[in-house]
Amino acid sequence: MSSARDWDAKTYDRVSTPQAEWAEAVLDRLELRGDETVLDAGCGSGRVTRVLQERLPRGKVIAVDASTSMVEEAREALGPEADVFVSDLVDLDLHDEVDAVFSNAVFHWIPDHDTLFKRLFAALKPGGRLVVQCGGAGNIERFHGILFEVADEEPFREYIGGWKGPWNFATPAESAAWLSSAGFVDAECWLEERPVEPDEPEAFIRTVCLGHHLERLPDELKPRLVERMMARAPEPLVLDYVRLNIEARKPE
Repeated sequence: MSSARDWDAKTYDRVSTPQAEWAEAVLDRLELRGDETVLDAGCGSGRVTRVLQERLPRGKVIAVDASTSMVEEAREALGPEADVFVSDLVDLDLHDEVDAVFSNAVFHWIPDHDTLFKRLFAALKPGGRLVVQCGGAGNIERFHGILFEVADEEPFREYIGGWKGPWNFATPAESAAWLSSAGFVDAECWLEERPVEPDEPEAFIRTVCLGHHLERLPDELKPRLVERMMARAPEPLVLDYVRLNIEARKPE
């Protein structure tokens, strides 16, 4: 979103099985009747949004993402029934309020959570629910430790040395404070450890974990960063994902 980059949407759709599996439990907590209008805040390739769409046979999905390639992929996946468009979530301005906001594996890409939650509060109808999961405090720390070491080595140092990335892996307490400031009530925030061993390790880390660092490199250095990370990472590659679950409600 506010640290948006364009993604390899087709590869992401293929390798994002862990994200899709996490989303199932989040959707189960949303408890839909089937006739609501629900915002998917950061829809990606639409793989998870399709599951949400199936749960709204009499309702409607509004799907937004900051990546043009992701939105194009999602439009193809979701068909004409869904309203899919490019938007930075911190600039989100919907024509009509929605019954619920769902998001999966997105908010940690957004530095400004204070503004983010205020925009989502404005998007909800009175009584509307926010049900979200994203990366939380401690997310893939071991992988990032290796990445920061490699980034500070030649020939990468002048481009990404010392840069710690765009992520905001918040704590439950930080998130609860931002939710309260935005006006939400009945907030619940908690962390959950969900380690992942990707089926396609190289494609996964290139597309999901290294994208912001790769886009800062000249083209000739991009494959070299991926190669060095694969050589330095443990085998098998297990990523110590930590998910931050967030639920809250807009007052009636």
